Amino acid sequence: MINERCFNHGTREAAARCPRCRRYFCRECVTEHEERVLCSACLKAMLHPGLTERRSGAAMTGLAQCIAGFLLAWGFFYLFGRVLLSLPTTFHEGPHWSVAKVERK
Repeated sequence: MINERCFNHGTREAAARCPRCRRYFCRECVTEHEERVLCSACLKAMLHPGLTERRSGAAMTGLAQCIAGFLLAWGFFYLFGRVLLSLPTTFHEGPHWSVAKVERK
């Protein structure tokens, strides 16, 4: 028999193999459920089957929020640039932009 190691704890010797994911685990990483030894990830997936669908929906929501934020920032800077371009050239060349010269004696 090959001396397998725990999937979660590489330094520990495996005590059981999960029949669902086929990985090896130590005694602390497996639990008995309905007369079967399962790892915690497979047990969680068995008890809460809708959890994985919600996570993928949350990822899509996060992606949509990132895209919306990027578009909002782009729109703001685009409109701000359009406002600056709409200002008359006399405003850009006016005296309020020149540096005051100080007379030296």
